[in-house]
Amino acid sequence: MTDLAGTGRGRSGGPGADAGRPLRGGWVGRRARGLLGLLATLAATFLGLLFVTFIIGRVIPIDPVLAIVGERATTAQYEAAREALGLNEPLLVQFGYYVRDVLSGDLGTSILTARPVIEDIGRVFPATLELATLATLFGVLLGVPAGVLAAVRQGRLTDQLVRLLGLFGYSMPVFWLGLMGLLLFYGQLGWVGGPGRLDTTYQFIFELEVPRVTGAILIDTALAGAWDVFRNALSHIVLPAAVLGYYSLAYISRMTRSFMLEQLRQEYVTTARVKGMPEWRVVWVHALGNVLVPLITVIALSYAQLLEGSVLTETVFAWPGLGLYITQALFSGDLAAVMGGTIVVGAAFILLNLLSDLLYRLVDPRAR
Repeated sequence: MTDLAGTGRGRSGGPGADAGRPLRGGWVGRRARGLLGLLATLAATFLGLLFVTFIIGRVIPIDPVLAIVGERATTAQYEAAREALGLNEPLLVQFGYYVRDVLSGDLGTSILTARPVIEDIGRVFPATLELATLATLFGVLLGVPAGVLAAVRQGRLTDQLVRLLGLFGYSMPVFWLGLMGLLLFYGQLGWVGGPGRLDTTYQFIFELEVPRVTGAILIDTALAGAWDVFRNALSHIVLPAAVLGYYSLAYISRMTRSFMLEQLRQEYVTTARVKGMPEWRVVWVHALGNVLVPLITVIALSYAQLLEGSVLTETVFAWPGLGLYITQALFSGDLAAVMGGTIVVGAAFILLNLLSDLLYRLVDPRAR
């Protein structure tokens, strides 16, 4: 009994029994502080986003009251509508009302559609999400291997072709590329579908027979087994996704090449080659594995840019997504719809940055 007490192994709980507790408590405390810090950062970023959109809504030369009551309204009607909107209050009070409404899910009512903006965005955003996701997959699946090969064959023909491909992707306006693609692949060759998400006949079938699960036509039609509608939707999305994906491919391949060139000059690569490790393993496992963290950031930023930068593509292809919705709202003076769409795009940036931070911890143990 004396020996047990002396070694701290008895039930009374000597020093040895409590040795691990401060360490675990410290680990939990650090995790809790890290989580609270992350939440505080997200909240501050979102509040800053709301502040910027609020200021833009006050600076932009569109009178929301006049857009509601019309130009023939009397002064009394104009003032009553202004008071109902809270525009007669100080700016700080107006901002408080604005934050309260946004957090409660009220983004206002669209003048163009006479529906709540949140419902309109819920209807059009899946189309943009579907298009941007396919374009990003296109850019990643082709851009990353192209960048790796260009780095491995630096200065050779493969490298020159990849760099030339990226230069074209940066130089050509996306609307011109979309128009040329429609003229060639739809107008002349007939390989792809035309503007819109579906042909008119298949649109009726989709509306009547396919349940809305995700809002993405390809996923919903596949879940419902409506393969004719699926093929028609695929023929419509492949060209705009390729046009957007080409821009993503140019950006991702260029950044991948730059990251890989830096890694291939490191000593661990030389050591691995001297030891006789296969070249494919040196390049595709070790070197590429060490560029995953910055590459995740590049892919996340590219995805976010496609979500908010597909306005011209959606306009050219008459794609009923968020970009086309914001454009039509802007031309119609629909301030609530413009600000609501801006908030959604900004929130997508914030969430994608959060996702990239979480992925860092999965691919890089040092970030944990």
